[in-house]
Amino acid sequence: MKVGIVPKLFILTTLLCMLILLVIFVGQTIFFKQFYANQKVNEIQASMQSFEIDFINAEGDPATIQKLQEEFYQANQTWITPLDHLGNIKFADDFSVTLQVNATQNQQLSNQVITIPLYSFMELEEVEREKFYLAPGKHLLIDGLIEGHDIIPSILTVKDANKVLENRHLSDRLYGPNAEVETSRMDSLYVSGEIKELQLPVGAAGSALYTNRVFIERIKQFQANLIINDDQSSSAETLDYEENGIQYKIFIRPVTNEAEETVYLFAMTSLQPVDEAVQMVKDYYAYLLIFVLLLIILVSLYYSKKIAKPLLQINETAGRMARLDFSEKIPVASKDEIGALSHNINTLSTTLHSYIQQLQEDIEKEKQLERTRKEFISGVSHELKTPLSVLKSCLSILEDGIANNKKDYYFQAMIKEVDKMDRLIVEMLELAKFESGTYKMKMDVFSIDQLIEHICEKLALEIANKQLELVKQLSGSQVVANQDRIEQVVTNFMTNAIRYTPVDHKIILSTIEEDTRVKVCVENKGAHIEQEHLQKIWDRFYRGHIDQHHSKDGTGLGLAISKNILELHGVEYGAANTEDGVLFFFTLNKKI
Repeated sequence: MKVGIVPKLFILTTLLCMLILLVIFVGQTIFFKQFYANQKVNEIQASMQSFEIDFINAEGDPATIQKLQEEFYQANQTWITPLDHLGNIKFADDFSVTLQVNATQNQQLSNQVITIPLYSFMELEEVEREKFYLAPGKHLLIDGLIEGHDIIPSILTVKDANKVLENRHLSDRLYGPNAEVETSRMDSLYVSGEIKELQLPVGAAGSALYTNRVFIERIKQFQANLIINDDQSSSAETLDYEENGIQYKIFIRPVTNEAEETVYLFAMTSLQPVDEAVQMVKDYYAYLLIFVLLLIILVSLYYSKKIAKPLLQINETAGRMARLDFSEKIPVASKDEIGALSHNINTLSTTLHSYIQQLQEDIEKEKQLERTRKEFISGVSHELKTPLSVLKSCLSILEDGIANNKKDYYFQAMIKEVDKMDRLIVEMLELAKFESGTYKMKMDVFSIDQLIEHICEKLALEIANKQLELVKQLSGSQVVANQDRIEQVVTNFMTNAIRYTPVDHKIILSTIEEDTRVKVCVENKGAHIEQEHLQKIWDRFYRGHIDQHHSKDGTGLGLAISKNILELHGVEYGAANTEDGVLFFFTLNKKI
């Protein structure tokens, strides 16, 4: 089944728009998340480089470093904090307990005052509940690891209170079922001491850091890996972490300060915003899909018809051209390639139409010439029969010697018939020339009245012999025409008028001026032409209007020749019965 261009364009456009919509949807729901994560990682890594420079320049000033952390969070929505070489948060003295080690315990730490960070053992919301057990004067038992003067507690036990605080990330690695203590570079530690001071961050500016449980837990995990596995990487790394369906990125960047100590810049950012955005996009597309599909269908339909309309017009016009109908043109409504194609087809149509018309005219001319040749031969053959018969009869009489006393009469009759044949052939040739369609009239400017006066002088003897009265009503006008041919027309009209006007009747010659034309009239009185013959008198050899009173002289070609001359001039002509005669007339263009 044939499918039109409009349905094809509609289907193609609809599928293309739906494909674009699908690509956008897939890009926003799948690839956008990865793009956002990569972009976020690159931005944070670049920011951490700047933070590293500012951190080193801060030279360990807690206030300056805290300000840098806040600015970093504001700029990147990412938590960042420096960790010491053991994985403890630097400058965490606002959430710690200070105690003096008993002298009877470890000789290396005997009577020393040590500070233990509490964020590894409790969360900020547990402070109110647990601070009673950590009041000054209480005694703590410490299990953990020691390296030189550095201790890493894993379990804190409040003496005489049966209260245990535990860093589970570290204690599980040290004392759990899969303990990895043998892999640690540190020695085991078990000491006791008296609490001297308790520092809590409640209400402090830096307390927000300890409220981020996920961030603190990742720091504790990093510390356990650092201590147990001796994982002291010297290069920056980026880790992925997921909790409760939320993706996180962890950035660890080791820095060596001026004291040749290794400090770790630990940063963590959430990818939850992009997850929420992607989910919102999915929900949004569920509502948007119906509207967009309807819009796509409407736009595709309009676009298809808009594009196809000129193409359909071009196809229809081309079909007309194939049937040689060049009457319709394509409207050129745009300046693009379709507009140019329409213009070219219109030009082609006009050119072909012109050439075909010219070809038809040439063919018609050839047909006319052929028709004229045939009519010429037929007419000459027919018209020459009578004079040839007369010549043959006269010659037979003369040859037989009959009526020798009338030889001069027969010779005069033969000369008259020869003259008639000569005149007939000349007029036939002239008529054929006019009817060929190739003859071009050369126009002159002359006085029609002077031309009529000249013709009247030539025909004065014939008018006098028939005792006719000639009435002239001339206007003195100048006309534009071929003078010789117009003279021939007027002469033919006058000759006919003289031939068919009864004796002692009038012939009226007049020229009447109109707006841009001059009307030339020849009216003979005393005779009418029957109505059915009026249109036939212009045909060659037609003598149906001749009655017994009229002369049979002439070839019957005068009016046919006059008709062709006037038609080549492109003017009006005609014949009509008047009250008491017949009027022949034609018009000529006036000289302006």
